Amino acid sequence: MSPGDGGGGAVVWFTGLPSSGKSTLARAVQARLREISRPACLLDGDEVRDCLRPPPGYDAAGRDAFYESLARLAALLAGQGLLVLAPATAHRRAYVERARRLAPAFLEVFVDTPLEECERRDAKGLYARARRGEIPHFPGVGEPFEAPEAPDFTVTPSSFEDALDRLPAKLRSL
Repeated sequence: MSPGDGGGGAVVWFTGLPSSGKSTLARAVQARLREISRPACLLDGDEVRDCLRPPPGYDAAGRDAFYESLARLAALLAGQGLLVLAPATAHRRAYVERARRLAPAFLEVFVDTPLEECERRDAKGLYARARRGEIPHFPGVGEPFEAPEAPDFTVTPSSFEDALDRLPAKLRSL
């Protein structure tokens, strides 16, 4: 489905490398939407992962289960008419495509930040741990990140402020 076909509910999936700015952008978009009286539910991937029981692992099976759960939860909320912002790495295109198929309306936002910049921003030190072999399946280091082939919206570090103006306007019509 395309945005606008879901009776007001939609999923906006922010994908990109870890520390690319997905959550920062999604929270800023959520704040801008509130300013124009368009509330949005934010399902941050890290926060949702912490809520799931048993906690999903970071191996292939754990990631698949996690992204399946996140996609289904986002689609469930969107089906109730909510605008759902879901910042989550989703390093395999199949994860985003599953979410797209489940949602009543869907918009993919690719936060296209170079790996070097993501590593520089990484306050948790996850990239350093991955490079030391402590996190074997880390997207961008030990696990490939499949960039979207045709995202609906792309944001780069230099276009972040512009995206904060353009993206909420685009979402108003969802």
